Amino acid sequence: MPGFINDPNLYVENGEGFALADFDTNYRGYLRKEQDAVEKLEADKLKLHDLQRILYAVDNHSVLLIFQAMDAAGKDSTIRHVFSGMFPQGGQVFSFKAPSRTELDHDYLWRTSLCLPERGRISIFNRSYYEEVLVTRVHPEYILGQRIPGIDQLSDIDEDFWQKRFRAIRDHERHLAENGTVILKFFLNVSKKEQKRRFLSRIDTPEKNWKFNFDDLNERAHWDAYQHAYEQAIRHTAAEHAPWYVIPADRKWFMRAAVCDIITSKLESLGLHYPTLSEQEQQKLELARKMLKDEL
Repeated sequence: MPGFINDPNLYVENGEGFALADFDTNYRGYLRKEQDAVEKLEADKLKLHDLQRILYAVDNHSVLLIFQAMDAAGKDSTIRHVFSGMFPQGGQVFSFKAPSRTELDHDYLWRTSLCLPERGRISIFNRSYYEEVLVTRVHPEYILGQRIPGIDQLSDIDEDFWQKRFRAIRDHERHLAENGTVILKFFLNVSKKEQKRRFLSRIDTPEKNWKFNFDDLNERAHWDAYQHAYEQAIRHTAAEHAPWYVIPADRKWFMRAAVCDIITSKLESLGLHYPTLSEQEQQKLELARKMLKDEL
């Protein structure tokens, strides 16, 4: 059965010439039916659980999974569905909202660096340091609150400023990769039409009312600016060691299955297996066995 890890309709490892408009929000690959996707997701979740346990036991790689999306694209539900069987000691989800005062007193990579995965563990970032080239690019006035030397007015935030941030992110991710962190970045690509349908569903369904935030409509008014910001972020930070996956998000059942397939396939490609013991360690096991059996 084909997978999605190298599917050119999703996979971006070289951002040169990347255009978000080239990626179909309704693409389904070979998964034509929802039931097929649900069955694949369940099978891959079992694989992911086993692979995560081996990753934890081997303790030489760490995994960083980054999820970015427009509002209502399905970040929370995708993370919940894909990782519902996560090995508890082996991973954690971190959500990054507006930075606190303490966080603003550090550089923008600081707060996410505190949550980077230890060897053997998976960190799932629900939003990330990419907010600093997305939300802040659409709302550059937020940058002024970061008290960056030399950035005193909006005119100081020019294209060179954004290029420096892209360079810092590329350097950061390269450093992580060179030290054993597997990086996968997912942009859940929802259409404006589907976002509207989901917003209306949140308004019209009482049990979903709590999900609706009026501020989301204000951000929707900046749709084109956000699409440009995402396109630029992916174009300037996609790399073989830190690829982007532009996941079609108009069908949640496909989105979840594709994300789980990619993560599982990447872990399988690492050739993970439980550690083997040296002859000396095997002898210690035999001694321990004998001591336990000889107990009165």
